[in-house]
Amino acid sequence: MSEPPRFDRGHTDDLMSFLAASPSPYHAVANTAERLEKAGFRQVAETDAWDGTSGGKYVLRGGAIVAWYVPEGAAPHTPFRIVGAHTDSPNLRVKPLPDSGAHGWRQVAVEIYGGPLLNSWLDRDLGLAGRLTLRDGSSRLVNVDRPLLRVPQLAIHLDRSVSAEGLKLDKQRHLQPVWGLGNDVRDGDLIAFLEETAGLAAGEVTGWDLMVHSVEPPAYLGRDKELVAGPRMDNLLSVHSGVAALTAAAASGAALPSIPVLAAFDHEENGSQSDTGADGPLLGGLLERSVFARGGSYEDKARAFAGTVCLSSDTGHAVHPNYAERHDPTHHPRVNGGPILKVNVNNRYATDGSGRAVWAAACERADVPFQSFVSNNAMPCGTTIGPITAARHGIKTVDIGVAILSMHSARELCGADDPWLLANSLVAFLEG
Repeated sequence: MSEPPRFDRGHTDDLMSFLAASPSPYHAVANTAERLEKAGFRQVAETDAWDGTSGGKYVLRGGAIVAWYVPEGAAPHTPFRIVGAHTDSPNLRVKPLPDSGAHGWRQVAVEIYGGPLLNSWLDRDLGLAGRLTLRDGSSRLVNVDRPLLRVPQLAIHLDRSVSAEGLKLDKQRHLQPVWGLGNDVRDGDLIAFLEETAGLAAGEVTGWDLMVHSVEPPAYLGRDKELVAGPRMDNLLSVHSGVAALTAAAASGAALPSIPVLAAFDHEENGSQSDTGADGPLLGGLLERSVFARGGSYEDKARAFAGTVCLSSDTGHAVHPNYAERHDPTHHPRVNGGPILKVNVNNRYATDGSGRAVWAAACERADVPFQSFVSNNAMPCGTTIGPITAARHGIKTVDIGVAILSMHSARELCGADDPWLLANSLVAFLEG
C-alpha cells in the first residue's frame, strides 16, 4: 500500500468498549449517535422540514439509526453507497408482567427474542438494560450492569442423563431467571427497582423494553491475544465498523462520487418487519427525502437508486475445528483471514457476480484480503437484511461480514484483526 491503513488493532480495542457500552439496541444507537456528533454530524428530526445543505446528518428512531454524509455540490441524482447492519441480538426479554416467582425464589418473567443458544444463558451473571418510557412520552435508557439475575441450571444429580442425551430446555419453564428471595411476589417490584436505579419518581414509568445481558466484559483471548471473546458481535461488530468507516469517509476530504450511508436497523433477528426494521419504510423514506431536500424530483430519486449499492454487513460462520463436517468442504473461512463474501444461489444472501466485483474492488483498494462463504448444501443457511434491502428498494446489494464462532451465544468469538480489516474495506467501499 502507498499509505498505512486507516484502522489497526486500536479499532478492535475500541470495538470492545463499544460492545460493553451497548447492552441493548437503544444503547447501541445512542453510542453511535455520540460518535457521529463528535465527527460533526447533526441529528435531524423526521417531523421537521429538511434542507438540502451538505454535511453529515442522522435520524435516530427507537433501536435504529440511519446516517449519511452529503458532499459539497452533490447533485440530487447522486447515488448512495450504503453499509447496512443491525443493532439487535438474540437474548431474553422482560415480559409485560415481569414479577414472578415460586418456592421462595423471586424471578423475572422473560420471553425468548430471536434464536439464541439457550444453554449459553445458563449459570451466567446477568444484568438488565433497555429503554423506559415515561408518562410524558419521553424515554430513558437504563443499564444495571452488575450481577442482578441468573438462570440456574439443574444439577447433574437431578438430571443424570444430561451428559449422554444432551440438555433439553423448555423455553417457558427453564429459562426464568432468579433475582432474589421471598415468598411475597409483588406486582411492580422490578419496575420500581429500575425507577429507583434511574433516579425516577415512583410510578413515572409506564412502558418498557428491557432485556438481560452478560456482565462479563469483552476480552482478548489466546496465547498471543489473537482472538476476542465478547457479547453481541452479531451484529454490533458491523455497526461499530460501519460508523467508523462513515466518519472516516466524511473526514477524508476526498471528492466522493456517492453519498455514504450507514443504516443500522433493529429487529433483524425476528424478521425485520417493524418501523425500525429493514423490511419497513425507514431507509427508503429517508433516502428519498434526502433527494427531495436537494431539489430533486422523482426522476432524480429513480436515477439515484439505480446507481446505489448496499453492503449488508453481518457476521458469518468461521469453520469450527470440532464440527468441520457441518461446513461446505471447499469453503472454510478462518478467523483473521479477512472479511467474508456471503453467497447463496437461493437468495438467502443477496450477492451475485456483479456484486462480488464491487466488493473485490473495495478490498483491493483497501489492501484487505477477503474470503468466500457458502453453506453446506445439506445445511440451509440463515439470512440477513441483504435480500430484504435489495427487494424492497430495488438496489444492488452484497452480503459480507466477519467470520465468528459461537454465533447467537451470549458470548461470541472472533479474530482480533478481522474487525479492523472490515472497517478498512468499508471505507474503501464508501469512498469508491
